[in-house]
Amino acid sequence: MTNDLTIGNPLTLIIKFAIPLLLGNLFLQIYQISDMVIVGRLLGTETLAAVGSSAPIYMVFLMIAFGFTGGLTVVTAQRFGAHDDDGVQYSVFHSLVAALTLSVIMTLGLIFSLKPLLPAEIFDDAYKFMFVLSLSAVMIITFNLLSGFIRALGDSKTPLYFLVFSSLINIVLNFVFINNFKLGVVGSALGTLVANTISVILCYGYMWKRFPLLRLERRFMKFSWQVMRDHLNIAVPMALQFSILSFSILIVQGVCNSFGPSVIAAFAAALRIEQVATQPLMAIGLAMATFSAQNWGASLLSRIRRGAKYAFLISTGLSIFGFILMREVGENMIGIFVNDGNSNILRIGKEYLVISTQFYFFLGLIFVFRNTVQGMGKPIVPFISSLIELSTRIFAAIYLAKVMGYTGIFYASAISWTAAGLFVTAGYFFYINKFGKDTMRWKIGAIKQ
Repeated sequence: MTNDLTIGNPLTLIIKFAIPLLLGNLFLQIYQISDMVIVGRLLGTETLAAVGSSAPIYMVFLMIAFGFTGGLTVVTAQRFGAHDDDGVQYSVFHSLVAALTLSVIMTLGLIFSLKPLLPAEIFDDAYKFMFVLSLSAVMIITFNLLSGFIRALGDSKTPLYFLVFSSLINIVLNFVFINNFKLGVVGSALGTLVANTISVILCYGYMWKRFPLLRLERRFMKFSWQVMRDHLNIAVPMALQFSILSFSILIVQGVCNSFGPSVIAAFAAALRIEQVATQPLMAIGLAMATFSAQNWGASLLSRIRRGAKYAFLISTGLSIFGFILMREVGENMIGIFVNDGNSNILRIGKEYLVISTQFYFFLGLIFVFRNTVQGMGKPIVPFISSLIELSTRIFAAIYLAKVMGYTGIFYASAISWTAAGLFVTAGYFFYINKFGKDTMRWKIGAIKQ
């Protein structure tokens, strides 16, 4: 069912929209964490390190997929907010063309870039894991695009249902493939591939049945470079932004790999835990992306201001809660990933969480204001903030690692969050004070001619 976010109380709308996103992201993290838990307990610490070293590479791909498809569906949400049904149809068609092209590029890119990126000590398992995952690129991008279409129409619940299903089936398949079929680390990647394939099929069938506006009609399958440019003008910077952030994590992982398997395993486990802890912040940000996109399409700038204010207050409260939670239970959660109670891994992982939790407030600024500006169709400031985050994280990781050892790596995210958060917040206030109204450059009548 569609949901018009241009009417009603912004606070209520944002919270209701964010809750399914939060639950969906948590289930996404659950099945990603299940890979590491099952691998770590059934196959040992070295195999866990192999999966952990592969994770940043896979994360780069995921972030490109999330950013690109998210950028495409920003346009869909803007047209829906403007009550332009024909515009929604044209957006769906051009988004599908762009996403299919990206799928082919990403699949080939992943396959041919693995060998130089993986650590030699654990290369075999890491390569097998990533090769199988690369084959799921088409399904992952398609699922994210379909979910993005549904969210663009104001429905954040339906994608949740399919994420829950995908998470549960992925957990079961991982265990069966590793424990029963003895497929080793390949079984974990194969479970992800199968789960995503099933989810895409079911999501498409449900979307076709329940969302008539998303049923692409033949008369709208007319390609226009002007329309495609407007999609790519948002999607490409968002993909670059997300990939830049992931690339910085990949660089940090490379520095981390030089400190041996214990630090690699501890860092990988701590990052997984942090991803769960920061999901509420991400959910609020994603809610603001759709909220601001629909209201920007309807030229309701005052509602964007109100929504951003409420999102900031919620984010601040969540940052404080995450800080307290990770301080209290972070070390116990790291113990889930290892079967031998390795005290060194527990100590190193806890040290990272103690450092990073102090800076969740700045991470919250990034999620709220970056997504708000992106929903307004203004990708430049978010992109520049990503460059700031990239440069500060890499510099901090490389320089501080030389001075402080692996502990220096743990300050890299904290420093980058602070710099990027302050910049993107200033960028939001610049845009919100400058623009009173904006419209799409392309007109439906021009496409039909």
